Amino acid sequence: MNVLMLSWRDPKHPLAGGAEQVMHEHAKGWIQAGHKVTLFSSMFAGGKKEDELDSVKIIRKGFQLLGVQICAFFWYIKNKKFDLVIDQFHGIPFFTPLYVNAPKLAVLQEVAKEVWFLNHLPKPLNWLVGGIGFIIEPFFFVPYKKVPFLVGSNSAKNDLVTIGINSKHITVIPHGVITEKIKNFPKEKKITILFLGALARDKGIEDALKTFSILKNKGTFQFWVIGKGSEEYLSFLKKEAKCLEIEESTTFWGFVSQTKKIELLKKAHILINPSIREGWGLVNIEANTMGTPVVAYNSPGLVDSVKHGVSGIICSQNTPTQMAKDVMKVLEEKNYTLFSKNSIIWSENFSWGKASVSSLKLIERISKT
Repeated sequence: MNVLMLSWRDPKHPLAGGAEQVMHEHAKGWIQAGHKVTLFSSMFAGGKKEDELDSVKIIRKGFQLLGVQICAFFWYIKNKKFDLVIDQFHGIPFFTPLYVNAPKLAVLQEVAKEVWFLNHLPKPLNWLVGGIGFIIEPFFFVPYKKVPFLVGSNSAKNDLVTIGINSKHITVIPHGVITEKIKNFPKEKKITILFLGALARDKGIEDALKTFSILKNKGTFQFWVIGKGSEEYLSFLKKEAKCLEIEESTTFWGFVSQTKKIELLKKAHILINPSIREGWGLVNIEANTMGTPVVAYNSPGLVDSVKHGVSGIICSQNTPTQMAKDVMKVLEEKNYTLFSKNSIIWSENFSWGKASVSSLKLIERISKT
């Protein structure tokens, strides 16, 4: 098949995250099976108009927030020779049911819902844009009533059902994980609590810092923050760390390579994840493969990727105070060894080999309808 994927970002985009990594791994599996994959995405500073990554052809046009959808429409009208078109939702979809006659697959990480209000626009513009997005988002799904969906968790499936998509049209394929197999997991001598993710309000980084500030009074800790964000927001976070008196014990690593990320996950004792909404929570499984348990908020996606009482703890209340209590619970000597061991066992349920085989069967079935 000749497959076209539409996405607001590609894996080389400076702000690319888990969603881009997920679809790229699926695409690699399809290419190995003999299919051809083209990814249409937005342009960014320094990006090439045409590019390639792991045999995925990349076309870049327009801006990521809205322009890419318009450019995709005009580009597709001139390049219709595709057997399957994959429409990826990132708040705003590509509305392919309105102009694509070929078989289609909609891919969703999560329904945005309250995330709309956590944009980084200045007040009161953030509330205005957030309110508009929150109100009109359900209407984005109206053209997709008969389009099959691919999601990574039951949480995402349930959200789609509540928004009006028939459950029979939704396929759940949990994400895989990219890590190396390691037998020994030497932890830092000082208890290390880690946050890993985009430095954005919806990912809960501000609650993570508050959790760190509570923990500093309960023992000797060091805190690591891995992830990228805007220079302006990073400056704000560092000021917050200073106000919370955790500046000296907190390291902001910024963006790190895959190798460095695995090294830090391996050395950390616990990953905390206070995100308010995820499609799955890939970082949780990545941490678990390194014998690092996770303490996470009771949020969509996180309740799927964290097995409560086994690979970590789901907080009974989504507050820094409760998260700090649960971190201390995991760190109890008898508990920690068991959590660490079970984290590894839980992570072995997920691989890109399994995920790409499942998605391959899905796209081949859809292309025949």
